[in-house]
Amino acid sequence: MSKKSPSMDQWIKEAKEHPSAARVGMYLFHNGVVRETPKAKVRMGIDDGTIVEKLDFTFDQAKVDRATEETLEREGIFYVKAWLNEGTLDVGEDIMYVLIGGDIRPNVVDGLQFLVERIKTQCVVEIESLI
Repeated sequence: MSKKSPSMDQWIKEAKEHPSAARVGMYLFHNGVVRETPKAKVRMGIDDGTIVEKLDFTFDQAKVDRATEETLEREGIFYVKAWLNEGTLDVGEDIMYVLIGGDIRPNVVDGLQFLVERIKTQCVVEIESLI
């Protein structure tokens, strides 16, 4: 059973009320969703004709917290929030939301890339059910 996705409107409202808000010139959201195209096809070009029916998704909260803290230590990053779903997810369901706030576009884009990559490679386990 998946969790209820957060409200991005509420997240941005909270971010703009945070003590760091006066230092932020850009906020950037990431919303990862379950796609029907298998990872093997997207990442390695292997097309065996299968599609994703469901995704079993788990994560290590301590590792996510550590990745978030490391992101906040990056140059120009002043606000970070991450939410990850869990359980068996259907195609189209939200996997994660990430919000990064920072001083200038290059720092914010790099911060978002850093955190999403860290989460995807070190904090989660994704098992595709293919049909």
